Amino acid sequence: MSTPRITRLALASTAALAAAALLASCAGQAQSTDAAAGDPVEGGTLTYLEHQAYTTLYPPQAGFYPNGGLVNNLTARLTWQDPDSLEIEPWVATEWTVNADATEYTFDLRDDVTFSDGTPLDAAAVAKNFDTYGLGNKDLGLTISEAINNYASSEVVDADTVTFRFSAPAPGFLQATSTINSGLVSPATLDRKLEDWGAGNAAAIVGSGAFVATEEEIGTTLHLEAREDYDWAPPSFEHQGRAYLDAIDVVVTPEDSVRIGSLLAGQADVIRYVQAFDEAQVEGAGFEVIAAPTRGVNNSLGLRFTNPLLSDLRVRQALVHGVDAQEVVDTIFTENYPVATSELAATAKGYVDESEGLEYDPELSAELLDEAGWTEGADGIREKDGQRLSLTVYEAKPQPLSKQTLELVAQQLKEIGVELNVKAADSGSYAEDILDPLKTPLYHSMVGRADNDVIKSQYHTKNRNTLLSDDAELDRLLEAVASEPDPAKRDEASAAVQDYLTEQAYVIPLFEEPQVYGAASYVHGFRTESVARPLFYDTWVEKQQ
Repeated sequence: MSTPRITRLALASTAALAAAALLASCAGQAQSTDAAAGDPVEGGTLTYLEHQAYTTLYPPQAGFYPNGGLVNNLTARLTWQDPDSLEIEPWVATEWTVNADATEYTFDLRDDVTFSDGTPLDAAAVAKNFDTYGLGNKDLGLTISEAINNYASSEVVDADTVTFRFSAPAPGFLQATSTINSGLVSPATLDRKLEDWGAGNAAAIVGSGAFVATEEEIGTTLHLEAREDYDWAPPSFEHQGRAYLDAIDVVVTPEDSVRIGSLLAGQADVIRYVQAFDEAQVEGAGFEVIAAPTRGVNNSLGLRFTNPLLSDLRVRQALVHGVDAQEVVDTIFTENYPVATSELAATAKGYVDESEGLEYDPELSAELLDEAGWTEGADGIREKDGQRLSLTVYEAKPQPLSKQTLELVAQQLKEIGVELNVKAADSGSYAEDILDPLKTPLYHSMVGRADNDVIKSQYHTKNRNTLLSDDAELDRLLEAVASEPDPAKRDEASAAVQDYLTEQAYVIPLFEEPQVYGAASYVHGFRTESVARPLFYDTWVEKQQ
């Protein structure tokens, strides 16, 4: 496929709304093709509209959904996590053993896997991948993966066997080998500096997956082509061999109306980030809406308690009880966004119900603020010692309808005398401000991962540290989750973290965040991995009459 073709795709998507007269007729065509799928059809190019441009393909930093969606298709992993059962299954690894305290893992590998440049994916290559992901490479700027804890070393036992050792129990490591953060790339690719994994370098990343990147216009389009020699899908997949599709055109389309218009007009086949307010329109036009759960830390507001305004537990408790998450969901979202009942999603590993401690109770909020010495000023905003109870939060671009969510939360908090200033994410000082609890005392975020360790990734001081915490007790509780080899005790450790976060009023959970896709009725076999990143290996397009 030539570059002019990709350019036309990008231009077509931006012009979709101009074709308003086509929408009704195209919707009718979509309904007419909504029949039971027959045998998969090989060939064709799928047009996929992505909400945002990717920023890096370095797997440990690929958590941002545009990054992870690409890494998920460009790389294979040692293991596969079934999205329904969450069981870990073979992929590049055929079997494995783990010692009693989860400090040593040995994997036996397939002997027929190669990277896209033809080099073998053997034990030495696997060892180099995990040495990089587990230890980082300061000289190259490559960071340690948040999915891997306590990594010590690797040992190449033979060409098809590798052992990994850990300085302390690492019960989450097996699941970590199934995540996009552990996508397997060639040893030569691992010698690249971090900046050489970013936008404009996709074609130079040599992976092990069903697709390769061949053409790119930075921030606009990316062309993926199927590997003809790919033949190592997880054994549990009914489909084996190369991908059904010949190619995928990824077109970055930030405007919600343009993505929806392009899908309905037949100019796109699959889109990511169908907003809640567009779901009914998409389904009503005969297209499929796929809302895949992310199974991790819920869409939440973190209360950065090192800010003096939030140092008083009573103030934080007042904020927690002053937010009506049910109203947020009922007003802005759909049933695909369940109200949060804990810091973790109900589908997450280690979840416990914290709803009693998170209950909406504005009267209690008022009592707590009174006790803390905050009294209403002339405009209704509470004051203490001449200072207003005024807080700031930035819109979070990766989160669905973040601006609308925060504005509604601001209205709710105003009712209890708290001012919440919502700032745009494109502010010139945004990148620095969000790392300063004095400038950004509330932080809007989530993170998906189908393992207990996800809560450590979000809140530990050496991981994402979204609370900008200095709480040693919280770190201790999080480390217990990541180092307890007994599954039942690990769930108990996770429950202890959720209890502590709720007791300390560190987090205002809002809703369980899905990734929502729209697909034409002639698209079949589209699936996601365990935390909702797209996987196009099984996807095929029904031939249109």
